[in-house]
Amino acid sequence: MDAIAIDFETANERRDSACAAGLAWIEDGRVVRRETRFIRPPELRFSPGNIRIHGILPADVRDQPNLPDAMAEFLPDLSDRLVLAHNAGFDMGVLAASLAAWGKAVPAVQYLCTLRVARHVFPDPAGCGLAKVAARLGIRFEHHDAGEDAYACAEIALAAMRETGAARVAELPRLLKMPATALPGRDLPASEIARPTASRALLAGQEQQKAATDLRFSVRGSTGNRYEIVLEERSFGLYLRCDCIAGRHRRRCRHVDAMIDGDVTDLLSGNLGDVERLRIRILASDALVEPSRTGAPVALRRQFGFA
Repeated sequence: MDAIAIDFETANERRDSACAAGLAWIEDGRVVRRETRFIRPPELRFSPGNIRIHGILPADVRDQPNLPDAMAEFLPDLSDRLVLAHNAGFDMGVLAASLAAWGKAVPAVQYLCTLRVARHVFPDPAGCGLAKVAARLGIRFEHHDAGEDAYACAEIALAAMRETGAARVAELPRLLKMPATALPGRDLPASEIARPTASRALLAGQEQQKAATDLRFSVRGSTGNRYEIVLEERSFGLYLRCDCIAGRHRRRCRHVDAMIDGDVTDLLSGNLGDVERLRIRILASDALVEPSRTGAPVALRRQFGFA
């Protein structure tokens, strides 16, 4: 097989926060296989800006495998052929950081940045971002879906192959005098593999999260009003209270639903980590109750599928 294109989406500003991966395999001058995987990052902290870009929520990846498990079947392919990525420094950094975060060795990879290729083969004053190049070349795809972005990256490489007269995509580095960049493999010390930094921090953080009972959130309502959500300990158990009109009438509201689902799109208070602490607190409690749609208290664990 000739080459493989890869793309990652991240949960926040950290390179080890991969939440989705997309891959597209190239053989005989065409894309022959595509795959997309959701990934659970070490910390379920999603920045609102990232959510606005790719639309992935903590609830979407909560039960998904971590990056080493999600990528295990694909890692050999990355070492055996030319890897393509648009703005490759970012994607290769995500791959290396996310593997290291879980104490896994980084495979030796030879990669080529299709952003650089596009600037050389398809220069344009408007720029060579993935969507712009794809539009100029007539490549149709859904931007910021990892699998779709990997496909677009592969198609850009194929277009460059045809434009330069290369027989294979893997010949582009030589023809363009643009040597592939090496991501050197790295074996971690046994001590790091046994206790990787991110997973150790995650476990320690979860222990602290279980002890948290006073969690507060400020959220934006549909009309722009600011509402406060507070996790309280009452005589009948833990209670998630919102001061919107529905909440004041002991009815479960969409603001509470959003916090339970990990949707921080309308979160104003900025305490993203507390959204995950809330989930851990719910899982740790046998007595968490919340008003139902009719006003009667019901167990949140059961109501939201945690039981």
